[in-house]
Amino acid sequence: MTQRDVVFPPGRQALYERNRYSPAIRSNGFLFVSGQVGSREDGSPKPDLEAQVRLAFANLNAILGAAGCTFADVVDVTVFIVDPESKFDTIWKVLPEFWGDAPYPTLTGIGVTWLYGFQFEIKVIAKLPQG
Repeated sequence: MTQRDVVFPPGRQALYERNRYSPAIRSNGFLFVSGQVGSREDGSPKPDLEAQVRLAFANLNAILGAAGCTFADVVDVTVFIVDPESKFDTIWKVLPEFWGDAPYPTLTGIGVTWLYGFQFEIKVIAKLPQG
């Protein structure tokens, strides 16, 4: 088996090790990032939905940055939303703060019933910079 090239954001390695998964893996010119939620350093959720979405993006950006990427390098996004019918508008008004300008990445949105106490999760694939 090939050794996984894991990317850890600063200060959160213990959280990932405790939960037994990698935050991101570099492979064949791409960065595959695990789903990010609005978790504080201890792993607990921010109670406010907008704050939770912003923190999920901050956590995502920390991983992207650790790999030498930005959100502009993201080519594919999957979002998971608990009760999207009631939460979609709140979440979508926060996205432009992080999304950047067109052309936008591809997007798949999935409504779910449970996210371990969170309301929003974002998972991405990014193209690694050359060099």
